[in-house]
Amino acid sequence: MSNDQPTPGQPPEDDDPFLKKPQEPPPPSDGQPYGSGAGFGAPDPLAGMPPLAEPGKRILARLIDFLIISIPLYLISLPWGGAVDVNGDGDDGFGDAVASGYSGHQLLWSIIGLVVYVAYDTYFTHKDGRTLGKRLLKLRVAMLNDGRVPDTGAALMRAVVLWAPALLCCPCLWWLINIVLMFTDKPYRQGLQDKAAKTVVVVAR
Repeated sequence: MSNDQPTPGQPPEDDDPFLKKPQEPPPPSDGQPYGSGAGFGAPDPLAGMPPLAEPGKRILARLIDFLIISIPLYLISLPWGGAVDVNGDGDDGFGDAVASGYSGHQLLWSIIGLVVYVAYDTYFTHKDGRTLGKRLLKLRVAMLNDGRVPDTGAALMRAVVLWAPALLCCPCLWWLINIVLMFTDKPYRQGLQDKAAKTVVVVAR
């Protein structure tokens, strides 16, 4: 029997809620990709993991996270003219919107926002797989291969891929692509950030 002590702050292996439990049989098939197998005789990476999160809950959790950060950030930016331009009428087209986003202090606040969003997502995803929004909706991020909490590298990769295009170049298109993927990607419902970091979002037990 090993006398090795677990790393401080890390639960023992048998009690790790992010460790896959392959001894538990998958639930009956209900049309969800969880427990469906990876095809061609390959083992299913989701076997022993909780069910995949519903796309609607993922979108709501992301909206909560966005508001948690964006509201204080916007209020802080007001003495310097605001982090976003709220005076445009939206009729000047995509090109003007991009040019406006990269003009003057708007670019500075976009970069500040990017740093804050990436730091927020990286910290909470690496901490226990749950941002504040995911915690409220009982969701978590897990590594696809073994169900564990993403390490720092995976959490950072996921956050950068999620937020950099959304804040610096093409927010509407980027969110649209990721929302569509959450509903249509098979079999793991991975957004582009999940594919880059090799993660999935599942129900938190």
